[in-house]
Amino acid sequence: TPPEFANRMLDTLVEAWAADNDGADIWTNAEVTFLDPCTKSGVFLREITKRLIDGLEGQIPDLQTRVDHILTRQVFGIGITEITAMLARRSLYCSKHANSEHSITRGFNSKTGNVWFERIEHSWENDKCTFCGASKSTLDRGDDRESHAYAFIHTDNIQERVPALFGGDMQFDVIIGNPPYQLQDSSGSASAAPIYHLFIEQAIALEPRYWSMVTPSRWFAGGKGLSQFRNERLNDSHLKYLVDFVVDKDAFPTINVNGGISYFLWSGEHSGNCTVTTIERGGVAGAPVAR
Repeated sequence: TPPEFANRMLDTLVEAWAADNDGADIWTNAEVTFLDPCTKSGVFLREITKRLIDGLEGQIPDLQTRVDHILTRQVFGIGITEITAMLARRSLYCSKHANSEHSITRGFNSKTGNVWFERIEHSWENDKCTFCGASKSTLDRGDDRESHAYAFIHTDNIQERVPALFGGDMQFDVIIGNPPYQLQDSSGSASAAPIYHLFIEQAIALEPRYWSMVTPSRWFAGGKGLSQFRNERLNDSHLKYLVDFVVDKDAFPTINVNGGISYFLWSGEHSGNCTVTTIERGGVAGAPVAR
């Protein structure tokens, strides 16, 4: 996810938070908690931390104390693979080990800090994973290769699973990320089964105050297991903003996503119309859409 795109999403969150909280600045709140449940490069976690470091200066003047507070109590991530977890820690802590001498925080005893990853396996039944629908013939590849059994969607009780990962009674105010879009299959084509909606459904089940997720815009037309998801989103009165990049390169210059890219901002405190913004070749059009 390009930093510019991540910051666009964070700006949308700022606007929604202020609208729902009497103009308050989210980055001056030392209690708000953030989770990226599918972190890769760690860009969301890093940009959130940078904003909190600036916003909390008045409340926690000492920089080291402020950094330790933010990284140990406010910012959390779940890696999608072992390597992405290390990349995210590198982005967030300036070290692949949260407790190393090179880490910018002195608040952790563990190497992982608040960026969790452990290899888990698919739950096979009739050659398919019961959680994500992965093909056993494609992803049952032995211990020497990534299983791509993403922890956030491989559980039937996310409200118990996530607190177990980080310890304590965790309740996240904001869940934000760019989830994997589809399962690998033998062809590697765009016809592979989508899974991004599973991340969104799990995020909703955690009952955050806000969530914001990137998705391919193909779901607008439904198809391949997305009909129920499409119907639920179109009738979800908590959706506050939807930003649609008609041309994928306007969002992600270096990758191809057929049908464009979009992201949501969902607010548990909002009920009503969703403001839809369409971006094409730099042009912007937006309007509230009634349900």
